[in-house]
Amino acid sequence: MQRIMIRDNELDFRTQEAYKTLRSNIEFSGRDIRTIAITSSTPNEGKSEVAFELARTFAQADKKVLLIDADLRKSVMREHFKNGKIRFGLTNFLVGHCKIDDCLCQTDEPGFYMIFSGPNTPMPSELLGGEVFGQLLKEAHDVFDIIIIDTPPLGSVIDAAIVGKQCDGTVLVIASGRISYRFVQNVQNQLRKAGCHVLGAVMNMVSMDGNKYYGKYYGKYYGKYYGKYYGNYGDYQ
Repeated sequence: MQRIMIRDNELDFRTQEAYKTLRSNIEFSGRDIRTIAITSSTPNEGKSEVAFELARTFAQADKKVLLIDADLRKSVMREHFKNGKIRFGLTNFLVGHCKIDDCLCQTDEPGFYMIFSGPNTPMPSELLGGEVFGQLLKEAHDVFDIIIIDTPPLGSVIDAAIVGKQCDGTVLVIASGRISYRFVQNVQNQLRKAGCHVLGAVMNMVSMDGNKYYGKYYGKYYGKYYGKYYGNYGDYQ
């Protein structure tokens, strides 16, 4: 097992609270919701960021968490870590080139473990829908409290639906103002037709600058107690 270090990326208070709320909403969805797929409709909607921060938030709540990078086509998950080359990843394991312990990474965040995607493969859908991946999820279910799986955008490829139907639930990440309502509906219908349990959606990249209530009153209120003014930072979540 390899040890890796997370890059320092301190989230503002409001964003931290948003991820805690998302964690709570998932917990209240039922005790049997432990394996969760994260997807989006199109690239660049922030699904990998949501998957990473959600997994980290569960770990900070004293859960033993495994984050699986199942975006075997165009992964960006390594950007969150500052160590060097990862020797083995998910594709290495799925094709039989290594054991699970060889690709499992332990982060410096207590309780937070990771499996990276590994090298590109010409048949990601077949690997994710195969018996080996299904067995991996079953074994991980016995070891970890929560399993978060980052998958490719469903509007581009079918991988997310293949993974989602093997999970307890699926969360759809939607970038505000970047995608049509009808397209999101079509993606949601794809998930349901594939047999995925859709837990809900995360509205991502929402500008808070124009929101007077949250941008001024809410920010100043919490600024009194947390030592920082959060009302005009112009971030997105």
